[in-house]
Amino acid sequence: MAWTWRFEKSDGTETEPALEPEEFTTQGDAESWIGEFWKELLEGGADQVTLFEDATKIYGPMSLQAD
Repeated sequence: MAWTWRFEKSDGTETEPALEPEEFTTQGDAESWIGEFWKELLEGGADQVTLFEDATKIYGPMSLQAD
């Protein structure tokens, strides 16, 4: 199983991330990575992310905007 993020603009269109993540082996690793790098991703043009396990959508879109 591989956990991956899809990086999107606010309208849902996919965008290239400012930082290229690896494929993660656990959901926790993927979530820790996004927690560490969300500011850089937001500054690089991603507004939201969606988490996938292989081809299955787990959750999202999740905004990278601070509330």
